[in-house]
Formats: sequence, C-alpha cells, structure tokens
Amino acid sequence: MDLEAVRTFAAIAEAGQFQKAAVDLAITQQAVSKRVATLERDLGVRLFTRTPRGAELTIDGQAFLPHARELLRAAERAVASVRTGRRPLRVDVIASRGAASGLMRGFHHAHPEIDLDVLMLLEIETAVAAIRSGTIDASFRAVAMPGRPLPEDIESVRVLDEPLQLLTGPAHALAGTKSVTVAELVGHRIWMPGIIPGSEWGAYYDDLVAEFGLTIEATGPNFGSDALLDTIADTPALATFMSEQTRLVWPAGHGLRRIPVTDPTPVYPHSLLWHRDNPHPALPTLRAHLATTAPTPDTPGTWTPAWALPR
Repeated sequence: MDLEAVRTFAAIAEAGQFQKAAVDLAITQQAVSKRVATLERDLGVRLFTRTPRGAELTIDGQAFLPHARELLRAAERAVASVRTGRRPLRVDVIASRGAASGLMRGFHHAHPEIDLDVLMLLEIETAVAAIRSGTIDASFRAVAMPGRPLPEDIESVRVLDEPLQLLTGPAHALAGTKSVTVAELVGHRIWMPGIIPGSEWGAYYDDLVAEFGLTIEATGPNFGSDALLDTIADTPALATFMSEQTRLVWPAGHGLRRIPVTDPTPVYPHSLLWHRDNPHPALPTLRAHLATTAPTPDTPGTWTPAWALPR
C-alpha cells in the first residue's frame, strides 16, 4: 500500500476538498486525484463521493479513515525510532546486576534528559555485530579475544577495572579471613558454572588459571545466581569468584562472605565499544561521563590478561 496515497486520503478527509488537500500537500490537484484512484484500486472500494461542496467520505472511506491515520502515526514512530538525536541511546550492559549496569545507572542519574534503551547481549560477537549494524550504539565488553581482534571500524576505551572477590559460605576454610592472596587460593576449588568456552569470560579465567595455577571448575548447568549462592552457602569445599560491583541479595541464613583478593588483585577490564561512524549525539556524552567518573584502569597491584588491554 502506497503510504503517500494514504497520506493524501487523510488530507482530503481533513480538508473536505481535493483542491484544498493539494494545497496542503504542496502537489497538484491532478496528483491528488491519481493517488486517490490508485488507493481505491488497491482497496477495491470507493473512498469519496464528489459533491458540489467538495468530497465526502463513503461508508468504506469512513471505515478506512481511523486505520489510515494509525498507519501514518506508525510511520512517524518508525522514522523517529531511527532518526539520530530523537531515538534512545541503545547500550548493551551484559547483565543487569553487574558493574556496567551500575555505570549506566550513574549516567542516567547525571543525564536524565537522555533517553536510554539498556539491553543485555551474551556473546561479544553478537554485540559487535549489533554495533556494526546499528542495532545498538555501544556495549561494555573486554576489548578483544585472543586471536580475534576487534574490527577496524569498532572503537574502544577502557572505562573500569573491576576487582574480583572470593565468595564463600560460612564453613569454608577461608571464610574468616579479611583478605586472601592469589597464592592462598591455590588448591581451593573455585566453582564457576556456566562459563562458555571461547567466550570473553572463558578466555579471562583460562588466563587466570594459567598465570596462578588456580583450580576453577565450570561443571554443571548454570541455574542462575540464586542457585549458585545456595550451593556456595551449603558446600564448605566450594568458593566462587564474584565481581566487586555485582549486586547480590541472599537470605540472612546463608552467612556468605565476600573476601577481597590481593597480591595481585585480579581485575576484569570493562571497555566501552562503539562504531567509529556512529552519529548519535548522546554517545560522546556517555564517553565523557565515563572518563570523569570511572576509576583509572591499570592500578598498581592488579592483574588482567595482556590480550584484554587496549590496542
């Protein structure tokens, strides 16, 4: 269905005259008549009856008018959804309880006038493809994967190094410590269900194991954070890593402990990724906000894999 013909039909219904509609649309009266004829042919009905006073809607025209107006409103919404400066800034934060989500909450608090769409994509390849296609404007990720550099049209900036903490139940051997060194974790079982081989998190923990000789078990299905917390609380032999800024709530009876890891502190490097040609006016504002509010990366005494460092 020709949207311009629908727009012309609605203009005639509003004006009550073909000539007045032509003036309103800045086209000739002949063009108005041709568009109406095309629309009537497509629909198989007459939409107007000519009268000495102008044009009156037929019964079919009256039935079609509210739907025509809704079509035009839908078209306007569709255009607005992709028009730079009028659509929300779309940002991938990976997980709702993680550090990236906290960074975006801070940005929204500082800039409530900017409309946001916050979504969560799992794989880095999915996020990069979405950035390149324009589906999203930015994503929080590790910068790259070993042997898989970012495409040349993707820009990145390191915005946050998030320390890992050890999470234990009350009966774990390390539960009473105020902090624990990486060397003291050797020989302890660290359970991380749901790590996907080949993912950015998988690569991070592979390097952590190789660097410090830790024992990380990724066995069993990932039933979510509640099941993980239940298991850690009830199993003295197991601990898990939890990012410092991950927001968690557990029953008081669990008695879980979050213990800082030191000498060095393993940190996960969060970077903001975006397409270098992205014109959204809010994207520079987000980058400037992160530059002034996020802690400085590469703090002395921390560790992150070499492949995750900025290019």
